[in-house]
Amino acid sequence: MMFTMKKDTSFTYEQKNFDDCDFSQVNAAVIGGTNGLGRAISNAIASKGAKVEVVGRTFRDENSDIKFIKADLSSMKEAKKVVNQLDAENLTHLILTTGIIPNPKRQETDEGLEKDMAISYLSRYVILREIASKLGKNLPASSPKPRIFIMGFPGNNEVGTLEDLNFEKNYEAWKAHMSTVAGNESLVLDAKDRYPKLNVFGLNPGIVRTEIRNNYFGGGIMSSIIENVIGWFTYSPEQYAKNISPVLISPAIENRSGTMFNNKAEAILPSSGLTTDYVKQFLNVSNELIKKVGVTVPE
Repeated sequence: MMFTMKKDTSFTYEQKNFDDCDFSQVNAAVIGGTNGLGRAISNAIASKGAKVEVVGRTFRDENSDIKFIKADLSSMKEAKKVVNQLDAENLTHLILTTGIIPNPKRQETDEGLEKDMAISYLSRYVILREIASKLGKNLPASSPKPRIFIMGFPGNNEVGTLEDLNFEKNYEAWKAHMSTVAGNESLVLDAKDRYPKLNVFGLNPGIVRTEIRNNYFGGGIMSSIIENVIGWFTYSPEQYAKNISPVLISPAIENRSGTMFNNKAEAILPSSGLTTDYVKQFLNVSNELIKKVGVTVPE
């Protein structure tokens, strides 16, 4: 992967140390919070007083401060339903981290969607559109705007394969995943204007040692070797969580909806190819895809 993210020099702020942060006023839902980076963030902020709901297939922690909601987010129908199980009206934060790396051979969900596209992007699209009008409605008027953080690789100058977003004609694993990258950045760029009562941000964690690549390498010994090598040169999930968590509650980003952050919590510039018109087209195609599986969401 070519990492070409450029820093946004128009925005600098003093980053707090994680150990000095108080998350007791945070009520967060972490979509994909049962493994990988989502799990690390969930545990980090819960350890500092946050109330946390996590959504995923398997809960791996014994933590009374974290509520588990079981869901298969490869299904658009289930992604839509899960919004009703969240404490949406009282949430201060929504963090979308669900993701996989696609298999070398195209995999399809029960709804006929390319698997990576469904899990890593379209489920987030559905949840965001479905929850936006409900998010934080019960919070005091004096509260900061509810914050949404969308994890992917924003700022990487990926625009996706818009003419075949479900990769039914010509499947390539790398192109499929880069389309989810473009989709998630498009969500941020669209939502900053679509939802003026919310603050929406992008997170680019870079490469981190997790199990996200198991779907590509098949798990087992090969996956373990690759993740061990990655771990020599990169942050652990726990280190990344401590780097990025202070941003979640920083007052400095209150009026910076649409800003994206790298793994050092530095602001980065958006992808140049994701113009307003292109983003609109990307989301229109996405909407048509979910309609094909019988799911509609608010415009």
